Amino acid sequence: MEDQREKPTLIRKKSVFREYAEAAAIAVILALFIRTFVVQAFKIPSGSMEPTLLVGDHILVNKFIYGIKIPYLRKTIVPISKPKRNDVIVFIYPVDQSKDFIKRVIGLPGDTVEIIGKEIFINGKRFDDPYGHYTEGQGPTSRSAPRGRIGPLKVPEGHLFVMGDNRDHSYDSRFWGFVPLSSVKGEAFIIYWSWPHWKRFLKLID
Repeated sequence: MEDQREKPTLIRKKSVFREYAEAAAIAVILALFIRTFVVQAFKIPSGSMEPTLLVGDHILVNKFIYGIKIPYLRKTIVPISKPKRNDVIVFIYPVDQSKDFIKRVIGLPGDTVEIIGKEIFINGKRFDDPYGHYTEGQGPTSRSAPRGRIGPLKVPEGHLFVMGDNRDHSYDSRFWGFVPLSSVKGEAFIIYWSWPHWKRFLKLID
């Protein structure tokens, strides 16, 4: 008789444990789905995008905006839109695919890009560059961007030409070439946290 009375309690304990386990599994699956296809968090490790992004900024990247891709294969199965000029994008660094870089889109597929000093020309026309920042009174340092002449370079189909906003201190397409569209992870859209720059909390990225 005692064993029969204990069974409902044991069954209830098992059902409660199962409910928690199922809720946890669903939460993990949703988190992985969101991180893979919708939005992902990144931390800015360098000053190549200053003053737009500072070291210590924590940002969110919209991975859905450019389409749904098969993980690891980087093949777009549901195209939605393509990167536009001046978008701030996170992408897989072409030289070392274990790293992610963040830069601003300057040249689109088929564009001809030429840089003379501080001026950028797209398809022969001077490009209005409101985000470009140069260090006044200081020339480029080692591994920083050259101030001479680059190009003209034609951006291949399916690729982008990108630059960091901190033009004199950015390792970008001027050094290592173009970014394949298949390597683009998404568009940075908001700073959700920054330390020690706490006033940048929830600042939208231009």
